[in-house]
Amino acid sequence: MAFNKVWCALALGFLLPFSCAHTDFFTSIGHMTDLINTEKDLVVSLKDYIKAEESKLEQIKKWAEKLDQLTATATKDPEGFLGHPVNAFKLMKRLNTEWGELENLVLKDMSDGFISNMTIQRQFFPNDEDQTGAAKALLRLQDTYNLDTDTLSRGNLPGVKHKSFLTAEDCFELGKIAYTEADYYHTELWMEQALKQLDEGEVSSADKVYILDYLSYAVYQQGDLGKAMALTKRLLELDPEHQRANGNMKYFEYIMAKEKEGNKSSTDSEEQEKETEVKKKDYLPERRKYEMLCRGEGLKMTPRRQKRLFCRYYDGNRNPRYILGPVKQEDEWDKPRIVRFLDIISDEEIETVKELAKPRLSRATVHDPETGKLTTAHYRVSKSAWLSGYESPVVSRINTRIQDLTGLDVSTAEELQVANYGVGGQYEPHFDFGRKDEPDAFKELGTGNRIATWLFYMSDVSAGGATVFPEVGASVWPRKGTAVFWYNLFPSGEGDYSTRHAACPVLVGNKWVSNKWLHERGQEFRRPCTLSELE
Repeated sequence: MAFNKVWCALALGFLLPFSCAHTDFFTSIGHMTDLINTEKDLVVSLKDYIKAEESKLEQIKKWAEKLDQLTATATKDPEGFLGHPVNAFKLMKRLNTEWGELENLVLKDMSDGFISNMTIQRQFFPNDEDQTGAAKALLRLQDTYNLDTDTLSRGNLPGVKHKSFLTAEDCFELGKIAYTEADYYHTELWMEQALKQLDEGEVSSADKVYILDYLSYAVYQQGDLGKAMALTKRLLELDPEHQRANGNMKYFEYIMAKEKEGNKSSTDSEEQEKETEVKKKDYLPERRKYEMLCRGEGLKMTPRRQKRLFCRYYDGNRNPRYILGPVKQEDEWDKPRIVRFLDIISDEEIETVKELAKPRLSRATVHDPETGKLTTAHYRVSKSAWLSGYESPVVSRINTRIQDLTGLDVSTAEELQVANYGVGGQYEPHFDFGRKDEPDAFKELGTGNRIATWLFYMSDVSAGGATVFPEVGASVWPRKGTAVFWYNLFPSGEGDYSTRHAACPVLVGNKWVSNKWLHERGQEFRRPCTLSELE
């Protein structure tokens, strides 16, 4: 429920109680901004090199023009020209000394400065794994937000400030990366896009023969033999001697003949098409719900339930710090109860937290249920850092604020975790608490399970980036300066499985969040258990 709808009424009326060697550049906008500055520095260095080369060529050009005039005169009357003793001396001098100096100038390598700078900067460049990660991020966004290849290629995305587009060569590269991952569905999509742009007349270094070679095989792998044959025929029209295409065509014809002999029924064909479609999607029901919620297409709360959601002024249950200056709070969801605090962290505090975190950002980790240790995972793509209260008065003040407004003891909580989600950054559906089959999840901390989660939104996001709860159909959208809070455990200590949630991929923009995981120890009298296991 939007607080702004009733904010004026409340204000005028009354107050209510209220990653390591691998850099993973693609996971962090913060680190990629460093790459922008690196590239700018290299462009400056390249321009300096060009100027040096131009200056060198200008000197050579002047020398050539001077000699051109001189030799033109000399060759008309060689004997008369050399009859002048000065001309004879200067000819000897030119051939013995000056042509040698010109040779040295021509051989002089003006690229030393640029190459040296390149060598220094190269250590900060992304590697093949980073490029693959960025490509996978684009494919992830395509699937999550139902984007067709043409929309992505033309850069027609919501909320973009700097429109960009993919060339046919870029599309070909995306298709190749999908191919190496045996992802023939996306291989087909992006190879077709590359072919389409070339057919439309785009000038590119991408070769139709190579594109058709990948495309026909990807289509065949998905079971569409007829289309694979048509694409192979088109390839052979461009390159009749293509060895692999000729071999494939013979094989396709053989398979086609066998299928005709088998006299397959139309029903079987329909079933095969359905199987192919399932292969293309291949998502679990939760995955579909998760993606729908990310697109804002999730379950809608009934009007009756919506009426139970309110916005209010909240004083932290008569906390002395907030009696005279309560904070704004609004209900986001009823079960599980998710509340949002508005204007709860200032821009100045956000910038301080970000500056403290930036030098420490590394690939975010998750708890391995088998070992209980922290490890990286493909389903969590972000960069994070941990901040302690003792190192900054701002972090200490934030911790105190969380304690005052939740009524929970933060002395047993984990440190403030700051996370930055860059291109395609996400965290797939997960639980914050340790389940019964993970008894050692937080054993090393010695503070019990994660009883609650507090999440600050430290930036607005142009498109995407919602926090969604697939079990119940809730979507919580980032709003800078706000925070959301929910309990992961019932008062009995049993896990609330409806709190399974995910961070949707960032489609456009840059998402900064920070969170505090509060633990069971110290909450015995702050949140006492009840008689019911599910209360």
